Amino acid sequence: MIFYSTENKNNTASLSEAVINGLADDKGLYMPEKIKKLPASFFENISNMSFQEMAFEVARNFFGEDIPEADLKEIVFDTLSFDTPLVKVTENIHSLELFHGPTLAFKDVGGRFMARILGYLLREEKENVNVLVATSGDTGSAVANGFYQVDGIKVFVLYPKGKVSNLQEKQFTTLGNNITALEIDGTFDDCQALVKEAFMDQDLKSRHKLTSANSINVARFLPQAFYYFNAWAQLSDEEKAKEVVVSVPSGNLGNITAGIIAQQMGLPIHRFIAANNENDVVYEYIQSGKYTPRKSVETIANAMDVGAPSNFARVLDLYQHDHGQICQILDGARYSDQQIRDIIKKVANTHQYICDPHGATGFASLESSLSKDQVGIFLETAHPAKFHETMEQILGEIEIPEKLKAFLDKEKKSISLSNQYQEFKELIDQQAY
Repeated sequence: MIFYSTENKNNTASLSEAVINGLADDKGLYMPEKIKKLPASFFENISNMSFQEMAFEVARNFFGEDIPEADLKEIVFDTLSFDTPLVKVTENIHSLELFHGPTLAFKDVGGRFMARILGYLLREEKENVNVLVATSGDTGSAVANGFYQVDGIKVFVLYPKGKVSNLQEKQFTTLGNNITALEIDGTFDDCQALVKEAFMDQDLKSRHKLTSANSINVARFLPQAFYYFNAWAQLSDEEKAKEVVVSVPSGNLGNITAGIIAQQMGLPIHRFIAANNENDVVYEYIQSGKYTPRKSVETIANAMDVGAPSNFARVLDLYQHDHGQICQILDGARYSDQQIRDIIKKVANTHQYICDPHGATGFASLESSLSKDQVGIFLETAHPAKFHETMEQILGEIEIPEKLKAFLDKEKKSISLSNQYQEFKELIDQQAY
């Protein structure tokens, strides 16, 4: 498979180059040269397939030309050692629970897949690599745990000081070994900017092999398409006959971009909703046709605290920068912190279901927009207990799963940095392979 840059379709790369380099040298994001439709027989048999089996068929479309079938199957099956169940919340709204993996967040799928495929490609290339990843919470824990103790790979996790939950922070600052946590005095956008600048720094890259594990990397965002197929497979035949609307809590837009690609592969999703918190640049674009990135603001749905979503470039590319086309498939919604708190209370009291602050935006956007002949799915992207302090303020005591408790007593190990690039570059020079 050939991958091209969103900045210049003539700037292409192989799978290995796209995954190992992360970002194109013209600052563009890599996109697959073609998105193949899956055959009708796939959808006819999908309800009889395991999550791993259907994911393998999807993965073959993007990675099968470059990775032998047996190796790719092992990567996919090893990645998906957990399920993503669809849970009915109301008569026509379901929650796709993406928090049953090792770090209890949806990014376990992309993080684990990328760790395995990068490890595979590096064995072929016979070289060491440094992974740079910016996080507003769950990406850091999923990537750090996915790459933990993988030979030949060092991971540097950049996160905004004081802007991730205590449990999220513990999941990637307590590992040590090949994982280095960098606490940046700034916002997620500052962390993301440092990573992007490093990729453009030819001086730094002449000394160190760098790649990214953010959703800018094709090996991180493409496998997120897997669970959209799994969600649809779990619907009843009666529900499959209706229009299916999927609401995605949206920050850096990698998740919803993967969903759109699943739709282009033939998955019968009628439309998507990008649910925003007060960082609403996507909502504003849908309403006005104007994209105005800006500094992010801190909210209780911190994984969506993104003011300049990287994957917006991919959405524009998929629809040839045509606002009208984008609006045919994508709606938007936005919610304040107080609205999110109210939604969590309402869903818990009325439907006996606990949403995390991100999933709450997805639920609300469906509840306010679905018609009677439609069925809705919202992505519950992380276990509510990962936002323990916020959830207890809203609902009172909330149980913490044993997987999360295991991190609480461990010692935090992080390095504090300003948001100035030169300081970050000096640290990479000192510690990277």
